[in-house]
Amino acid sequence: MKLKKETQERIAHLQMLEQNIQNSILQKQTAQNHIFEIDDAISEINSAKDATYKIIGNVMIKKTKEELKKDLESRKEVLNIRIKNIEKQEEELKKRAQELQETLINELQDQKGKDKK
Repeated sequence: MKLKKETQERIAHLQMLEQNIQNSILQKQTAQNHIFEIDDAISEINSAKDATYKIIGNVMIKKTKEELKKDLESRKEVLNIRIKNIEKQEEELKKRAQELQETLINELQDQKGKDKK
């Protein structure tokens, strides 16, 4: 069965949407991993008895626990917002992919029916 050009373009578009969904999932996982690292760092800061330091480039700067925790909490908040945005984007991509998939299924069934005639 030879597919119409329009159908082939829709299939390519669906593949692109699915690839974008996978990219979103990877971005979300990366952000979640950063959050886990931040949580571990905060835990270490809380249990630190000695001075605490922050590495900036090749320099280590002494910081208070409160300053470090505040900085880490701020980064965590930004990552959580980013995750929410990625999830919204991912849901929109999934919705569009589902709609396109349904359209393609209908087109392919119609085309298959016409080929039998």
